[in-house]
Amino acid sequence: MKVQPIADHPVLKAADGSRILCAGDLHVGIEEDLKAKGIHVPSQTFRMERELLSLKGDFDTLVLLGDIKHRIPGTTVQEYAEIPRFLRALGEAFPKVDVVRGNHDGGIEEYLPKGVRLHPSSGFRIGEVSFAHGHTWPSKDVMSSRVLVLSHNHPTVLFEDSLGDVCSEACWLRARPTERALEKFQKVPEEIIVMPALNRILGGSPVNIRGAKLLGPLFANGMIGLDEAKVYLLDGICLGRVRDIAVQRSK
Repeated sequence: MKVQPIADHPVLKAADGSRILCAGDLHVGIEEDLKAKGIHVPSQTFRMERELLSLKGDFDTLVLLGDIKHRIPGTTVQEYAEIPRFLRALGEAFPKVDVVRGNHDGGIEEYLPKGVRLHPSSGFRIGEVSFAHGHTWPSKDVMSSRVLVLSHNHPTVLFEDSLGDVCSEACWLRARPTERALEKFQKVPEEIIVMPALNRILGGSPVNIRGAKLLGPLFANGMIGLDEAKVYLLDGICLGRVRDIAVQRSK
């Protein structure tokens, strides 16, 4: 079994019986919210579609790891127009498309074309790899897999120079569960991978600010070892452990 990010893309590949391509946090429709604030950016839906289709190769399963839509509650005109067409195009390209419900995905059933399978936010498994969005507790079955893939946090790493100027880059987290996880679950994954967001205009959660608190019950309850997690940029460069690259930011 191999589970590996694809260099220069916020997309993961896995092979465990099926050949799986996985991406999360699309937030189709966020442009409408930005427009209401006076920020005008083109729709990212077609760019995300092209990126996934360009990576199709011989992958037979596409997993979309939650937050397909953006507006909560309700739906924007952009979501109503773009999401069904987006999912139909992917459904025509991939033999199997699996969608995990994210916290932004209320009413997502209305958008799913025939053949696209919807899974609960607690996740699902394909062999020894499991997938969950991350905003709710994973099921016991999901936690008993060898590798758990999460999205939801849009992880980024913060860089700060000697003048105090900062910038951030999207990143991957590769972590391990802590002893606390074993207090709730009889069996836990060997590794937990947190994905960056596919939609590049989204903000993110800096993982290397001292005292950073990421979202979701696994992080909130100390069940993922954030300080010891390894940070990787999209190009594959490993920056080391979170605790070794931590920065102090004033509140």
